[in-house]
Amino acid sequence: MKKLTTKTLTIMAIYCAVFVILDRLSDALNLFQMANGGKLNLGPIALLMCSYHLGWKNGLLVGITSVFLQLAVGSVKFYGIWSFLLDYLIAYAVYGLASLFPDYKYFYSGVLITSVLRLLSSTLSGTLLWETPLWASLAYNASYMIPTTLCVIVVVPLLCERLKKVW
Repeated sequence: MKKLTTKTLTIMAIYCAVFVILDRLSDALNLFQMANGGKLNLGPIALLMCSYHLGWKNGLLVGITSVFLQLAVGSVKFYGIWSFLLDYLIAYAVYGLASLFPDYKYFYSGVLITSVLRLLSSTLSGTLLWETPLWASLAYNASYMIPTTLCVIVVVPLLCERLKKVW
């Protein structure tokens, strides 16, 4: 891994701040809010943008950091270490890996793949921790993950294309 420069660290901190702002905005809008956790979340936009801008290693670091920032601002509800790992740490860290997957013009496959990985992580959590049948856990988590995925699959490529000249 290349040495992190002050500029890169600053940009990573900005992505973390934008994540927290978008996450809190998602809470305020209260769209697709589920009773037992899960919501339409705009925060992944910042994590995906970081991955495409700074690469997967820095994106992964920002994804992990964002979870601890959520914990610090009190927007995390978890029920034990496995819940924390599956519902938050793994679920948000995978967004940092988006730049590993190929793009096809305006279709960024990393956005879709990382969203599916997050859905699988949350579904696994529901199945293992809440002893919910697999189909029920998948349906519950898909009810807020599909709107989140649709949102990021449209917004991230538009932002990336606009910002490529600046990057």
